[in-house]
Amino acid sequence: MSDYSVLCKRLSYQFKTPELLVTALTHRSATKQHYERMEFLGDAILNLIITDDLYHRFSDATEGKLSRLRASMVKGETLAQVAKVIALGDFLHLGSGELKSGGFRRDSILADVFESIIGAIYLDGGYESARQFVLSMFKERLDKIDINVDLKDPKTRLQELLQARGCDLPVYEILSTTGQAHNQSFDVSCHVSLTEKPAQGIGNSRRKAEQEAAKQMLEQLESE
Repeated sequence: MSDYSVLCKRLSYQFKTPELLVTALTHRSATKQHYERMEFLGDAILNLIITDDLYHRFSDATEGKLSRLRASMVKGETLAQVAKVIALGDFLHLGSGELKSGGFRRDSILADVFESIIGAIYLDGGYESARQFVLSMFKERLDKIDINVDLKDPKTRLQELLQARGCDLPVYEILSTTGQAHNQSFDVSCHVSLTEKPAQGIGNSRRKAEQEAAKQMLEQLESE
């Protein structure tokens, strides 16, 4: 078994059953014994821990505000960022195909593995160990939350603006897709009835490109 002492130090957790950590780091492309079940478990535990912290941290916040705060904390992009802080990608077990395509640095895989690590710690040391790990990993982000900041994403804000003005919903169209399957770039346009000029957004996923296009459209409408 590989030496995971460096990773355990970064996790601030020492596994009593190291095999759990190995499974948590193993992608399905490498072997049949992979992390997906632990990821499923870790996802639920992560949501509970963050929900509980936000509930007690912001006692006057509405359910809607708490939901948006939680979503911003547990979304894949945030989890991948946290995983990169501890260089989780350096310890992944990937099949040859995923290795060649750069799977060790892909956000979706890093986010999944981070959740599987939570599941592994829970199985190894119980809920309190998992809670301490999650809160230590998210401490800086949780402490920096500004409850007064609107956390609605651009697509939601654009949709609500149009609905408030009695307009049709925005229409998003993919203009082009470039790059290899594992490293694509999407160019998306956003059309609304309030203006004839469409807005464009580019991102490494269709969702991110649409969010960027919606953001550009909001800025465009505000300037007109």
